[in-house]
Amino acid sequence: MMSATRNKDLGSHGFHLPEGSEQQILALRHYMHENPELSNEEHKTQAKIAEFLGHAGLRDPHVFHNTGLFIDIVGEGNGIPLNVVVRGDIDALPIEEERPDLPFRSRVPGKMHACGHDAHASIALGVVLAALAHRQHFAGKVRVVFQPAEEAEPLGGRSVAEQGLLEGFDCAVGMHVNPEIPSGKFSVLTGPVTKSADEFQVTFTGKKSHAAWPELGVDAIAIASTFVTEVQKLISRESHADEAPVISIGRFHGGEATNIVCDRVVIDGTLRSRSPEARHRLRVRLQELAEQIATMHRGQAELKLVPGEPAVVNNPDISLRAREGISVLYGTNSLVPTRPLAGADDFGFYAEKLPSVYFWFGCHNEALGNRTHVHTPEFGVSDDDVLRAARAAWAIVRTLQQSAKEGALS
Repeated sequence: MMSATRNKDLGSHGFHLPEGSEQQILALRHYMHENPELSNEEHKTQAKIAEFLGHAGLRDPHVFHNTGLFIDIVGEGNGIPLNVVVRGDIDALPIEEERPDLPFRSRVPGKMHACGHDAHASIALGVVLAALAHRQHFAGKVRVVFQPAEEAEPLGGRSVAEQGLLEGFDCAVGMHVNPEIPSGKFSVLTGPVTKSADEFQVTFTGKKSHAAWPELGVDAIAIASTFVTEVQKLISRESHADEAPVISIGRFHGGEATNIVCDRVVIDGTLRSRSPEARHRLRVRLQELAEQIATMHRGQAELKLVPGEPAVVNNPDISLRAREGISVLYGTNSLVPTRPLAGADDFGFYAEKLPSVYFWFGCHNEALGNRTHVHTPEFGVSDDDVLRAARAAWAIVRTLQQSAKEGALS
């Protein structure tokens, strides 16, 4: 439970967004929504964020991953310092927006913010402005990362980890809009929140022959088809039900003619899991299964694995503080239960390195037409949802800072 002292301190020392910041948050949100840029192409977005930071007196943001940037706000208060990273992703998707009711709808044909990253980046700006306004009340550093390329390789989250942007920090905070949760509500899970996502490609090689004499060839289609059916047994017969891994085959290419035994098939798929242990085990078993099935049919197999995002796993203590912060701000009724998702987010690279929390904020609002899921042309998030989440993100940061000051963080 949150102590009365901490509750009082939060209420009197900067739990709120500073005056004028809400207009800045929404101005950035509207610009980004009108001018979406795809992963690794976020040059104008980067420049606009830098412009907003400049208006706040922060004129030297650090560039990373070519199109990303981050800024540090150093606290001037006393007590035990806490160094916190806050992530807001900034890239859009190649989807044609179908929301004619929005005054700030996308102006770029075939591109839109269909996953709420315009909201996330604007929330991150809100944290910057709040940290600046209240830095006399905390010790330590708040690093706000405006991260590109969450949606597509090369991933910005991987660059954050590999370039050392998390070194020297104590914890990380991420967020994501969730259309399964009503507007005004939040959810903070403990443990796995998303799954890891690895891509794999298997090439099965056989031997061509005339279809009238199949015994003279080695049928790569038969080999690959066996693999497609058998690979699901890695889930149903070799994985614990609580792990809930997923293997999906998305592409199957092979064959040149109806009267020729196919000598080469290429299969592409994804592997998703919640735990590092399951992830490693399934990678090994994919290799073994492909090779053994190929050998059984007198063929060969080659597996190429492309590691993607680790699973996002919420730290128990950091998650508890996040729930406390949201409860102080909006009441305990603002928190609702939800389920982990099978999707992935490269915030997993942060959570792999630091104790982290990744919270959901709701956007489902029938009256406003915000009812479809992410990655759809009709997806939408209201400005009120964005502002509520910005306040929540800052409340979480302040709760973590105050917990560190009291020596309450484990």
